[in-house]
Amino acid sequence: MKFEISREGALKQLNSFTNSEITNYSFKRNFDLGPDDKSNVSCLSPYISHRLITEYEVAKTVLSKFPYQKVEKYVQEIFWRVYWKGWLELRPQVWSDFIEDLKGLNEDDNYKKAINGETQIECFNDWVKELKENNYLHNHTRMWFASIWIFTLNLPWQKGAEFFMKHLYDGDAASNTLSWRWVAGLQTKGKHYVAQSWNISKFTNNKYKNIKLNENALPLTDKREYKLNQLDFVIDENSNENLLVFENELNLENKKLKKYKNVYLIFLSNEIRKLKLEQKVLKYKSQIITDQKKRFDKIQIIDEIKFNSLTEKIKSFDVIHPCIGENHSFLNSLRKKQDLKLNFILMEEDKYSWQFSNKGYFNFKNNIPKILTSFNLD
Repeated sequence: MKFEISREGALKQLNSFTNSEITNYSFKRNFDLGPDDKSNVSCLSPYISHRLITEYEVAKTVLSKFPYQKVEKYVQEIFWRVYWKGWLELRPQVWSDFIEDLKGLNEDDNYKKAINGETQIECFNDWVKELKENNYLHNHTRMWFASIWIFTLNLPWQKGAEFFMKHLYDGDAASNTLSWRWVAGLQTKGKHYVAQSWNISKFTNNKYKNIKLNENALPLTDKREYKLNQLDFVIDENSNENLLVFENELNLENKKLKKYKNVYLIFLSNEIRKLKLEQKVLKYKSQIITDQKKRFDKIQIIDEIKFNSLTEKIKSFDVIHPCIGENHSFLNSLRKKQDLKLNFILMEEDKYSWQFSNKGYFNFKNNIPKILTSFNLD
């Protein structure tokens, strides 16, 4: 499958799905029809994860054509990404611990067999191949994959999350890390997801049968506890003449860019990233950034070396908040070293929605209608 690499392509995909398959989504969404047929899902995540289009924009488009009750399940699934982002913003230490954990994990023969698709589990091997070729997997398949990785292959969940981030076009620090933790039983303590052979068979239309899995695994445990962090952001102010943007927050449509003297889009090289990305993923990000530059000619694309040099002269910036993850960690470390004054700008919709991420998704889900009404998305 191919993804058009532009905002225009994202909107085209959104409208195509909304006009054709969305009313069937609730009862077709769990089926993985194979690498060449993703017609039952919207495939918007590679765009949303970079905020080329936002979750709120998707919801508004969908709800302009259908009543909420008819597309409720789809809207709820879109808002999982908002929830995960908010949850991690409130508990940033989870990301720091994940990165730190990776440093102490070895890549043994079992791990190498897994990432090369050389296990005794046919479906898992096929999914490894699909992930590497298409840089995308169906969401239900991601759950099966993670469960098999953790409970049948007995591999560290952190290495699985790292493997996904390396290859996924829609790799997102919050959604990816927390979803793996959820499967493992760490996100909601004691509640894990164990892949079942009958379930995989049913939702792949009997492509895979009689799969030998550990279907009685116990959830993983972790004694670490995470207290809620306070959120403190500006909504949207032009406090400085220089604006910083990262590739995972490209929502520039409503920003007052004309008021800025310079708009710097920082694209980190693989050398400085804690999680190294596969070349196709870096290329995808680069192409998305290039498309945005065509649309906003004030953008200057720079890497971490040029930005480091820039901070020798300029100490104060507005920043479109890059959310907890790779880009945020880089900026935070440099802020301390260079004594930078950063004014983080957050979408009003995010700030409002994240207050409901303090608990589980059930609580967040119940507040989705309130979010939609508050911003006239319904």
